[in-house]
Amino acid sequence: MPVPLYQAKAELFRMLGHPVRIRVLELLQDGPMPVRELLAAIEVERSNLSQQLAILRRSGIVTSTREKDTVVYSLSAGDVADLMRASRRVLTGLVGEVAAGHVPGPRLSP
Repeated sequence: MPVPLYQAKAELFRMLGHPVRIRVLELLQDGPMPVRELLAAIEVERSNLSQQLAILRRSGIVTSTREKDTVVYSLSAGDVADLMRASRRVLTGLVGEVAAGHVPGPRLSP
């Protein structure tokens, strides 16, 4: 029996539910990056980054290629970058609504 779309979406968002994974996806919007550049930009332990990259790779959100002694990661599809941009727009709108007092909620910073 196929998984309902709403359940698949919930799994996708659950998989995205880690700050390091989100940051990786944001960085990869500009194009492929070697692990060493991701590590420098995110400033986490190598093992933590490796674990998060493995989760993203298993989910199919990112792909990796080996270039000599370097592993380079990229987004698997442009739709992933679209999702990151859409989430930024949603959150920016929420920050404005909360700041204006139109909706209750925690104060988010952009």
